[in-house]
Amino acid sequence: MKKYLITGGAGFYGSILKKDLLNNNFCVSIDLESDNYIHKNLVTIKGDIRNKNILDELFKKYKFDAVFHCAALLAHEIKNKNDLWTANVDGTQNVVNYAIKYNCPKLIFISSNCLWGKNFEYKVTEEEIPEPIEIYGKSKLECEKILLSNKDKLNSIIFRSPTIIDEGRLGLLSLLFEFIDENRKVPIVGNGNNKYQFIYAKDMVQAMKKALSYDKTEIFNIGSDNVKSFNEVYKYVIDKSSSKSKLIHFPKKITTLCMKICFKLGISPLGPYQYKMISANFVFDTTKIKEKLDFKPTLSNEEMLYKSYKYYHENRKEIEHRSNVSAHNKNAKMGVIRLLKWMM
Repeated sequence: MKKYLITGGAGFYGSILKKDLLNNNFCVSIDLESDNYIHKNLVTIKGDIRNKNILDELFKKYKFDAVFHCAALLAHEIKNKNDLWTANVDGTQNVVNYAIKYNCPKLIFISSNCLWGKNFEYKVTEEEIPEPIEIYGKSKLECEKILLSNKDKLNSIIFRSPTIIDEGRLGLLSLLFEFIDENRKVPIVGNGNNKYQFIYAKDMVQAMKKALSYDKTEIFNIGSDNVKSFNEVYKYVIDKSSSKSKLIHFPKKITTLCMKICFKLGISPLGPYQYKMISANFVFDTTKIKEKLDFKPTLSNEEMLYKSYKYYHENRKEIEHRSNVSAHNKNAKMGVIRLLKWMM
């Protein structure tokens, strides 16, 4: 039985990965939030990966076969930017240091498409030079640098991932779901013909498991196939859910400016990455991961988004009362968007 450490194991994606791995393996989950999941092959730790004593004890005791590094703080949930930086960057450095110290042979890391914050009219390959525009993307890039600088000491796989979606994914998506659930007009910035890629959580799990047997440090883009426009994706969810919502389009330039001002005033949950990319195209080229890891995504953007919406619809009352859970497991605060909602 293999032994794995999962950082961020109580979060939205970490929980999905953990439940899959526990079928045949022993796992230790560490997270800032409490992890109430119980399994005979699971040890849960409420702790911080910035705490060197905790990590030293865990690596020494369990002699992990691999680390699945999923933990990260998000910019739209954290006011203290230094806290985000230290959690993401210093935390990653700690995990790497103890993996090397105790001869853990493999680390699998979730990076992000937030390494960029601009429109691409072509598919983005692994060779594209990162240009992050906000602290979350900058922190992910710094984490990549840490892993790559230690490639002679630790075998690391870096997955550059778009938004991970499945049942239970909330966060900023809950803003969209609330509009659809209440049959309101759904606002779209620009003409809605832009394409923005997602990845199905269970497809990500399969890719991470395949990465366990890959024998060198590598960066892989991951994402769904056959990416459709926001107009098509949102209409699919609306039609499939029998909602009476309609799409309404707002001028791109003036709306983006308003979003920027609202963020600076502290009344919008949508930060620089969100308001720059909400009307942009971003699709990863996934040729490399398909060839080298034999990876193939199973769900399209619209299919996984509907699964996530359906969960929201069926559990909305319970979701609205959640606390002490990760950012992706609860509704994001609407801020000024609530005013827009009541106008729709």
